[in-house]
Amino acid sequence: MILLPSPNPLHLRVNSSYRARPVTPRVCCLQVRPASHYKVPVSTPPTLRHLTASKMAEADSPDCPPTAKRFIPLENNPEVMSSLIHNLGLSKTLAFHDVFSIDEPELLEFVPRPALALLLIFPVSETYEKFRVQEDKEKAEYTGSGHDEEVVWYKQTIGNACGLIGLLHGVSNGEARKQIEPNSSLAKLLSDAIPLKPVDRANLLYESQALETAHQSAATGGDTAAPPADEKVDLHYVCFVKSGSNHLWEMDGRRKGPLDRGELAADEDVLSEKALQLGVRKFLKREEESGGGELRFSLIVLSPTLD
Repeated sequence: MILLPSPNPLHLRVNSSYRARPVTPRVCCLQVRPASHYKVPVSTPPTLRHLTASKMAEADSPDCPPTAKRFIPLENNPEVMSSLIHNLGLSKTLAFHDVFSIDEPELLEFVPRPALALLLIFPVSETYEKFRVQEDKEKAEYTGSGHDEEVVWYKQTIGNACGLIGLLHGVSNGEARKQIEPNSSLAKLLSDAIPLKPVDRANLLYESQALETAHQSAATGGDTAAPPADEKVDLHYVCFVKSGSNHLWEMDGRRKGPLDRGELAADEDVLSEKALQLGVRKFLKREEESGGGELRFSLIVLSPTLD
């Protein structure tokens, strides 16, 4: 993702124990435009069928290899995100919305409930990377597949596609999954993905023409011009979803697998106070306690449409 200027910057106010600061305006992380539009070469390297589980486990970095296909980032605009996921096949009864505060009830009241998936955009800071490395150190690579999986997780192997992976995590799990239109591109993608192990599942996304076409269609949306595909970015998406067993899961394609962050009550959604304490607030607290002052965070939520 990349920080882009916006005429309507989003401000997320954090807990009073943290310093309330403006966070990222619209953040980009999706999409493909013709190379000629940006005057930069955009090549399509070979597919990742050579990628094996052992190579994934042995990699020093969780980021995509430099030879991997890259998407030109797309603005993190709820309207654009909603259009993209609707084009893929999610019912228009659901849409993405900005979250302007996680502390002020009068602002949270503007968000339709229940909140089915929460996308957090955050800086990949030194503090975060130290935490990630330490937490993942003793974890094995996730190998789950099939209809018995509690959550469907996707490994990211396309550069600058963390927003796409976040969207897919949001609609592939929990109650949102029930709102995928039958016979749609999204329904077929999910049906094909569920039986596959993570490596093959990642290759499925890598080769999906439906995903690239949806990106191309979304290229004209947003308030700002998209940067080139080879732009170096330091912001990242993570998605929080609630599983059928009422657990909050952190879904991130840069990690070794899905992360169970704890149990929620049946009536608590991903924007409930307990879910925020188990998820988003921990990101904020780590940065605040490190003294680095890195608080470029923003949130969008998947919930019922306002129309």
